[in-house]
Amino acid sequence: MFYFLLHQEAERRVETVVRDAEPFRTNAFLIIDQMLELFDPGRDLHTLLVDEILHSIFFLGNIHVPPFSPQRILGEEMFNGLRETFPRPFKLYSSQVPKRSPFSCLLDMIVDLKGQENEQEIIAMLQNFISKIQQGRNSKPLVSSTICVSQSTDIRYYGVSMSTSGRIPGKIMVSASCFSSWDEYVAGAVITYHPAKDKKTYFDGTIILPETVRCQAFSLLRGGSIMPPCRSCENLFGLTTDDTQEWGYGNCAEAESVSNLFKKVQEVREEARPTSTTCTPENRMKAEEAVKRDLKNLLKEKKFNWDNNFYTPERV
Repeated sequence: MFYFLLHQEAERRVETVVRDAEPFRTNAFLIIDQMLELFDPGRDLHTLLVDEILHSIFFLGNIHVPPFSPQRILGEEMFNGLRETFPRPFKLYSSQVPKRSPFSCLLDMIVDLKGQENEQEIIAMLQNFISKIQQGRNSKPLVSSTICVSQSTDIRYYGVSMSTSGRIPGKIMVSASCFSSWDEYVAGAVITYHPAKDKKTYFDGTIILPETVRCQAFSLLRGGSIMPPCRSCENLFGLTTDDTQEWGYGNCAEAESVSNLFKKVQEVREEARPTSTTCTPENRMKAEEAVKRDLKNLLKEKKFNWDNNFYTPERV
């Protein structure tokens, strides 16, 4: 009943928040509202996902320009209710970095509810939610534009594009995902190019997905249309493309999707392992140190006092 009342309070505030001129605050509130609507307190995974998404959104609000505190995002009543139920995100959003961006948590919630085999239902539910919160606006903070499906058997593994707001938060979350969320091989491929988009001369952790693996991206903003891999995904994962667009490495939905596949299907992971002679533990450590330095500099630029920990949600 408590969670139902929290959601009711959220519903009462939707119209007011949607009128807000700041898209970040609007989207932050509506994404949290959606998670509360889907939340089943009897399922441990749901508790962890709500805890995680609150921290991720609060962190991004904290480093946003202008900054948005949890209280400004939620309003007084929701702030007090959620802080009592999920205290850790409120305590640690200003000292710990999230492991991934918010929309990944919403994706996991929907996959859990719909079932991994129901690809079309999962995509349709995400599209329906996005269409409601966009309200004709062009700005899409915290919203993923793309979903990717990776598949080697009947089981599908999903990922969404990085959902932040602005260049620096995006780079921060790619680095955080490399260190704390993505499979080691996927992270190594991204670190080869991240953060400067230039391939490192001393380390090549790129991989080639087996031809038997389906890795297909779809637009969440344009009716679920198929999206060909970009040049970055060809460089990272050996995907075939004619596209010349080279996005920031790690921002595409393919990274999370392939990572989730590798975590569950060991045979495919080993078949795709990096083969470059420069992919040694020593060279990887050097590459990781470069990315960690960049991450610390970006956080310092945002005046974020990091305690060197990535946030891990816990059961309440």
